[in-house]
Amino acid sequence: MEKFNDGDIKEVIYTAEDLDNKCSELAERISADYDGEIVVVGILKGAMPFMIDLVRKIKAPVIIDFMDVKSYDGTTTTGEVRILKDLSVKVEGKDVLIVEDIIDTGLTLSYLIEVLKSRGAKSLNVCTLLTKPARRKKDINVKYVGFEIEDNFVIGYGMDYNEYYRNLPYIGILDERVYK
Repeated sequence: MEKFNDGDIKEVIYTAEDLDNKCSELAERISADYDGEIVVVGILKGAMPFMIDLVRKIKAPVIIDFMDVKSYDGTTTTGEVRILKDLSVKVEGKDVLIVEDIIDTGLTLSYLIEVLKSRGAKSLNVCTLLTKPARRKKDINVKYVGFEIEDNFVIGYGMDYNEYYRNLPYIGILDERVYK
C-alpha cells in the first residue's frame, strides 16, 4: 500500500479531543478503584496509544508490561489465539489491569483472562477503549469501557488494517472499498 488518503476514511467517529477526554475519565475511575500498585498489561499493538495516554493520567503506582497475541488475519478472526510476546513481569499476587483497544468477539480477551488468572493475579480487571457487543461470542466482564460502537471496521489511534492507519490521532470507520 502506498500512502493512504482521507478518502479511505468513511467517517471520523471519535476525535483526538474525544479520546483524550475519555482517557481522563477512565483514568479517574481506575485511580479511585486502586489504592496500591497496578500491573497494567497492554495488548500489542493496537492498545499502545490508548494505554500510553491512559497510564499517564492514572494516579496510582503503575508497572507497565505488554503481551502480543494474534487471532486475526486481515479483517477475519482465525478462532485460534497465539501468544507471540509474553509478559516479562510476574503477576502472582498483584492487581492486574488488561488494556485493550477493542473487544470484538471476546475470544482473545477471554483466553488472556484465563491465562493471567492461572498465573495467580490477586485481581484482574479489563479496560477497553471500544467494545462491539454485536460481534461478541464470549461474555466478558469489562469494568472500564470507553465507547460502545456498532459493527463497523474501525481504524486509527492504534487500530489498523493490515498494519496501516495505526498512527491516526482519531478513530474512523474504514471505507469498505479499501478492504473488500
